[in-house]
Amino acid sequence: MESSYQLSLVKPTVELMDEYLLFYQEWIESNEDMVPWVIKKDPSDFEAMVQFLRDNEEGSNLPAGWVPDSTFWLINQDKRILGVVNIRHQLTQDLSNRGGHIGYGIRPSERRKGFATKLLSLSLEKANELGIKKALVVCDEDNTGSYKTIINNGGIPNSDFIEEDGNIIKRFWIETC
Repeated sequence: MESSYQLSLVKPTVELMDEYLLFYQEWIESNEDMVPWVIKKDPSDFEAMVQFLRDNEEGSNLPAGWVPDSTFWLINQDKRILGVVNIRHQLTQDLSNRGGHIGYGIRPSERRKGFATKLLSLSLEKANELGIKKALVVCDEDNTGSYKTIINNGGIPNSDFIEEDGNIIKRFWIETC
């Protein structure tokens, strides 16, 4: 990653709608699974989408079994959205197995530039601010990029979780402070 990049995490806002729609469209065109899950949220009513994300952060109108979560967009100095992170404020049994505290994704055209490592680093700071002192971060066994990102941020391997279909989820703990 070039040192000239000024990266920051911002909360979703309608002011970045046009940029977010470009980000979203790139994911659609890539035919890849949208990670983290919040990217799958339909942005056609953009204000409603942003309100949904705010409600989730406040713990308002959550579906049964959901925990509050905070979503941030990784932007550069030009306000280009490079990635998204979703930080779960607490863990359910399912999140302990396969979701973790932090889910993140970098837009397809911006991968392999070091942005995921920076995104996770900034996310750990936000997790600490939320009172999470030790964050669980997970990735599929075959996701080498995410595995390296987690290790580069101090991930300590924990027991793997094997899903019903045989997919192996690597689990890591990272101190946030």
